[in-house]
Order: sequence, then structure tokens, then C-alpha cells
Amino acid sequence: MTDQNQAPSDQTDLQKTLIDELGLASLPQEKQEELLVKMTEVVLKRIFVETMEKLSETDQETYAKMIDENTPPEELEKFLMEKIANYDELVKKVVDGFRAEMLKE
Repeated sequence: MTDQNQAPSDQTDLQKTLIDELGLASLPQEKQEELLVKMTEVVLKRIFVETMEKLSETDQETYAKMIDENTPPEELEKFLMEKIANYDELVKKVVDGFRAEMLKE
């Protein structure tokens, strides 16, 4: 799954928040970016798993076909929002859960 779960400005805000909350601001920019990429990958994978659990088998197949056809992220997100009740809340819950896990460590 790609960036369809959040608008770019939301991702930027999330990244800034993670840098501040996790105390990463003192790290070199290159290291910050490396860690942010890894964290973003983890969050996107978690969102993907949650999403697939909520979709019917038919909808999973439709979604896979859309990805194979390089459907624009906006259309993928629209599809997910139509098929999953409270999709935005699901994404927020995953992001908040990840943030909480990172702050514990």
C-alpha cells in the first residue's frame, strides 16, 4: 500500500510530530529521514493489514486489481472509504497506536 492513507501534509505533520516526540531532532538530517522512512513503512503495513481484514474477499480482489492497474492513490482511498466504515478513524487509530508504541521505548 502506498501513500493513499494520508494526504502529504498530514504525513509531514506526522513526521514532524514523531521527530519532536521521539527526540530525533538532535540526529543528523540523513538519520532522521532514514528512521522516518522505516517508521512510515511500518505504519503503512499496519494500515494495509487492518484494511484487508475489513474488506470482503471480493473487495480485496478489486483492491488488488486496482493496485495492479496503478490506480491513483486518491481513487484507492475513495474506494477504501466507501467500503470501510470509519476508514479515517481506522487509519488514525493505527497511527496513534504506533506513536504510543514508539514513545514507550
